[in-house]
Amino acid sequence: MHRRGVLAATAGLATAGLGLGTAAAQTRWQVATAYPDGNFHTQNLRSFLDAIQAGSNGRLSLQLHSNAALLKMTEIKRGVQTGQVQMGEILLSAYGNEDPFFEVDGIPMLVTTTAQARKLAELQKPYVEARLNRSGLSLLYWVPWPPSGLYTNAPVETVEALRGTKMRTYNVLTNRFATLAGATPTLVQQAEVPQAFATGVVNVMVTSAATGVDVQAWDFCRVFTPIGFARTKNAIIVRKRDLDALPAELQAMIRSAAAAAETRGWDLSDKATTDQQAMLGQHGMTIATATPALMQGLRAIGNTQTDEWVAKAGDDGKRLIDAYRAAIA
Repeated sequence: MHRRGVLAATAGLATAGLGLGTAAAQTRWQVATAYPDGNFHTQNLRSFLDAIQAGSNGRLSLQLHSNAALLKMTEIKRGVQTGQVQMGEILLSAYGNEDPFFEVDGIPMLVTTTAQARKLAELQKPYVEARLNRSGLSLLYWVPWPPSGLYTNAPVETVEALRGTKMRTYNVLTNRFATLAGATPTLVQQAEVPQAFATGVVNVMVTSAATGVDVQAWDFCRVFTPIGFARTKNAIIVRKRDLDALPAELQAMIRSAAAAAETRGWDLSDKATTDQQAMLGQHGMTIATATPALMQGLRAIGNTQTDEWVAKAGDDGKRLIDAYRAAIA
């Protein structure tokens, strides 16, 4: 049997024996993330899993497979749905092609502060939870990435400086942003970024300082320009069938641990904003200040993409954006 099938079968058998009340009835879950162990998202996830194991008094065991060791980033959501793993971490905005509400936090320049990110997350959550539930998934918690910046080899004074570049993108919205900026978009997963720059597939990217540290961006870029851009969120999802199979008190304990992980994760994200940006500088990158002209051009693109998103998301999308804008006014 294929390794993934073995994992799923093992978890299913363990779950079936949960009600026996013996040590042998321990439930075993597999958990997949594509991010490396040093990333704050992974560290937060590991703390979450440790809290669950401790709170279950040995009834629930969870094995974390980090750095895409078991499933690639693009395979994790489907892997949870099909039971290859019971829990996984996804970049929610990567699934904007499935539903616009998954990607609203990735609209450029819509969210540029933590306070704005929290308000959008609060308003977005009911829409996302309903959509995940319909596909057999449940949202446990989500945590934003630090705000993004431009990684280049020359200062970027205006949006026009991006014209003709080859931009690494990671979801539909960054793909569209690159096109509107006059760059050539290329979808590249995080683990493949260094190779893409080394081979000339891309020569510019917009992403967080945390990702820049993960991929050692100083090896191939000289300038980092913080621009806010977006606070896309990583979501920890669980297969609803597996969660519902647990006793009620275990489900409640997991939800409680998830709430704590979400609070901790938001704090870690804010800390990473300053710590990881400083680390880029320590490795020789220039931390530039965005010019007013650059920010004006970025906001113009962001307004265009917000209008496009609302047109795609329909009446619910308009209600969400209107409520968000009213809340931050």
